[in-house]
Amino acid sequence: MTGTDRPIDTITPVALPAAGEAASAARKAIALALKRAGVADFTFEARILIEDLAGGSDPIDGAAAIRLNDALARRLAGEPLWRILGAREFWGLSFSLSPGTLEPRPDSETLIEAALGHFASRRHDELRMLDLGTGTGCLLVATLREFPHASGVGVDLAPDAIATATGNAARNGVAERAAFHQGNWTAGIDECFDLILSNPPYIGSAEIAGLDQNVREHDPLLALDGGPDGLDAYRALAAALPRRLKPGGLAILEIGAGQEEAVVALMRQAGLNHLDSRRDLGGHVRALVFGHAP
Repeated sequence: MTGTDRPIDTITPVALPAAGEAASAARKAIALALKRAGVADFTFEARILIEDLAGGSDPIDGAAAIRLNDALARRLAGEPLWRILGAREFWGLSFSLSPGTLEPRPDSETLIEAALGHFASRRHDELRMLDLGTGTGCLLVATLREFPHASGVGVDLAPDAIATATGNAARNGVAERAAFHQGNWTAGIDECFDLILSNPPYIGSAEIAGLDQNVREHDPLLALDGGPDGLDAYRALAAALPRRLKPGGLAILEIGAGQEEAVVALMRQAGLNHLDSRRDLGGHVRALVFGHAP
C-alpha cells in the first residue's frame, strides 16, 4: 500500500495502447483503464475490444492503436461496448445496431426457445411469422434460421430500425424470406400468421430515469417507454393479436419483471389462452405464450 492507503494500480498512470505494442500488453492496459472506471466486466470487454479492433495484428499496428484508443475513450465516457463496436451477438448470429434499435440481449433468446419448444414438430413447415417492434430484426431473423421453410414480416415504428433489420436479414442469410416495413403494430396488415413474436416497450415511464446509464442514454426511448404502468403496448397487442393469429397459431411476448399476471389478464380478456410461461437464465419469467382459446 502507498501513503494514500490505495492500491498502487489505482494511482499509477495507465499506458494507452500504442503502435508496436504486443496485443497482450494492450489488452492488459485497456482492462486496467476499464477497471478504474468501474466497468464490472473489464477483462471480458478488453478482450473483445482487442479481438474486434486489433485486426489480428500482433504487435498492434498504427491503425489498430488508433481504433483501440478511440474505442476506449468512448467506453470511458459511458458508451456501451456493443454500441461502440456497432454489432452484438444474438442466438449465435451477429446483428448490426443503430440509434433506432435496442441492443439484442440474451434474455430475449427465451422467446426463440419457446417457439422451438412449441413448434418442434413444425420445424420444416412453411410457417408465416410476424415480429412486432422488430428493432434489429433479431427475433424474426433468428427464428427464420431455425425454421428453414418459414417466412415472415417485421414491423417497427422507427424507419431507422427497418433499415437496420433489413440489413441484418441479409447479413444472416434470410433476406429472401424476411420483409420489413414501417408501421404501428398491425395497422394495415390483413394477413394471419402461425407465429407472432414481440418484445414491446414495457418499462414504466417514471422508471426510465432510474435505468442503468447504458440503457437510459443509448437505447431508444421509443423501444423502452411502455406508458405510465408499462402496459400500453400489451393493451395494443391484446386488441390486435386475436385477429392476426391463425387457428393453432402462437403469440410469444417478452415481458418485464412482475408483469406476468397483468399481461395474462389482458390477453385472456381479449380471448387468448395462456399456454406457457418461460423463464430466462436469471430465473425471471421473460416470455409468455398465447393461443386462441379452445
